[in-house]
Amino acid sequence: MWLSTKGRYAVRIMLELALHDKGQIVSVREISGNQEITPQYVEQIMVKLRKAGLIESIRGPAGGYRLIKEASSITAGDIIRPLEGHIGPVFCVDPMISKKKCHRSPTCATKLLWKKVGEKMTEVLDTTTLDDLVKMDREMQGK
Repeated sequence: MWLSTKGRYAVRIMLELALHDKGQIVSVREISGNQEITPQYVEQIMVKLRKAGLIESIRGPAGGYRLIKEASSITAGDIIRPLEGHIGPVFCVDPMISKKKCHRSPTCATKLLWKKVGEKMTEVLDTTTLDDLVKMDREMQGK
């Protein structure tokens, strides 16, 4: 599976929120400027992240968004799934897609390879937290 820009940008946006002090409200303008994502696209992504219970929106002149949970309890998988759905490299190993059945599936050895790839993708996404990404970012920035 290729991640769409929404999935990739969602992780960047959540990292942006996590880089701020706990509970700090971050404006769409600031997120947009720092991450080089249009404000409209940021808002579209924020709607899905809010519905997933990862962020909250604050209205008003000093409004914006902030994390609801600790960065250490939010994984990359938690962020990507509300935007992308099931995470897998190909449709034949995706249990959520029942319309697309490959006639080769019962005897296809490569399906086992793609299944393993999908399991490893899921493992990495479900064990990498926002807190891990914050640490990586700070190391890369020399902070």
